[in-house]
Amino acid sequence: MTVELPVKKLSDYSIFASEDVEAIFELGKRLKGLKVVHVNATAYGGGVAELLMTIVPLMRDAGIDASWEVLEAPMEFFNVTKKLHNTLQGADIEISDEEWGLFEKVNEENAKKLKLDSDVLIIHDPQPAYIPYFLDSTNTQYIWRCHIDTSTPNLKVWNRLTSKMTMYKRALFHIMDYVKPPFDKIAVEFPPSIDPLSPKNIEMNEKEIIEIAKRYNIDVSKPLITVVARFDPWKDLFSAIDVYRKVKERYDVQLAIVSAMAKDDPEGWIFFEDVLRYAGTDKDILFLTDLKGVSHLEVNAIQRLSTIGLHTATREGFGLVISEMMWKEHPVVARPVGGVKIQIEDGINGYLRTDVDDLANAISELLENKSKLNDFGKRAKEKVRKTYLSTAHVRRYLELIESVVK
Repeated sequence: MTVELPVKKLSDYSIFASEDVEAIFELGKRLKGLKVVHVNATAYGGGVAELLMTIVPLMRDAGIDASWEVLEAPMEFFNVTKKLHNTLQGADIEISDEEWGLFEKVNEENAKKLKLDSDVLIIHDPQPAYIPYFLDSTNTQYIWRCHIDTSTPNLKVWNRLTSKMTMYKRALFHIMDYVKPPFDKIAVEFPPSIDPLSPKNIEMNEKEIIEIAKRYNIDVSKPLITVVARFDPWKDLFSAIDVYRKVKERYDVQLAIVSAMAKDDPEGWIFFEDVLRYAGTDKDILFLTDLKGVSHLEVNAIQRLSTIGLHTATREGFGLVISEMMWKEHPVVARPVGGVKIQIEDGINGYLRTDVDDLANAISELLENKSKLNDFGKRAKEKVRKTYLSTAHVRRYLELIESVVK
C-alpha cells in the first residue's frame, strides 16, 4: 500500500536549523530525481510511521523522488513479527518453522505487490526485512534501518533472520551498541528525530492547552508526571505507577499514561488491561489514549501541561517520546537504556536512574527545586534543537544515500 503524504516545505524549518536546510538543498541538487522508497509495517501508531510522515515529504521537497510503502499482511503475521521484535530485544521465545514460513511468505507476496522500483530501497525494522531477498534487481541499493535495541538479541533468532539479509549495502542503528555481525562492517550510527512543526510538537496557545486539560480531567493546579509509551512489557508501565505512588507519598501529583494502540501490536490490548487493573481506581492516574480521542495535538498539549517526563522502559530502541518532552522544555527522568542515555545528560537536562526508589527521588528533587526544574528544561530543549530535529535527520539520510549510490 502506498501511503498518501502531506506536503512539507524545508524552508519552514529554517527558523530552527537554517544550516541543515541549506545543506539539504545542496544535497538535493546533486541527487535530484533519484528514486527512494521506504517500506515499513504500519502507517499509523508507531514511531517509525511518525518519522516517515515527515522525512519522506521533506526528501521530496529537496528534489528526491521519494515514496513510502506499507506491508499488506494478516494479523497472524503481526503476531509472528511481535515475537520477532521481542526476541531481537533478548526475549527467550520460540518461533516455529511454520511461523518463519508465514514471515517469508508475506515478505515474498509484498515484494510482488508493492511499488518498489527504485534506486534506493530503505527497509525499516524486521517485518519487511526479507523483501529484497525476493526482488530481482541489480540496479537497486538496499539499506536496512533498525529502530530497536538489538544489543543482546536471542542469537538463534538473530542468526536465522540475518542469514537472508546479505544483500544490504548499509545497516542503520540508533547507536553502535546495537550492532552485531553480519552488519558490523556496514553499520552506521543513525539517531532518529522529531518534527517541530508536526501536530505533536508545534507551538500551542494557552486556550487550546487548557481546553484539552478540561476535556481529559487534568488538574492544572497539580504537578503532572507524564509517561508516553505503547502498552508493551518492555515499557514497564507497572514501574511507572510504582514511581508515581512513591512520589505521591510526598507530593499531591498526577500521573498521565499516554498511548496509542498500534495496528501491528495485538499483544498491546492484553497489556493495556493488565496495566489498568494495576492502577486500580486512583483518580489521579489518567489513561489518555486514542480510544478516548487522544491524537497528536492532544499529546502535544498533555506534554506541555506536564511538569516532568518519566520513562521506565527496560529496553528502548531510541525513545523519541523523550525528545518530544524535552522539546517542550521539560526534563525527563528515565532509565539509562538504549538511545535514552544519549538524549538525557544526567544531572544537566534530566536524570538517569534505574531503581523505582531512585526514579521517585529524582522526580521529588526536581519538584522541590523549581529553579533546577526550569534550568533542566531549557537545556533539554536546546539539546533537541541541536541534535534531534527532522532537518538533521534528512541531512543524514541524503548524505548516506549519496555515499551509497556513488
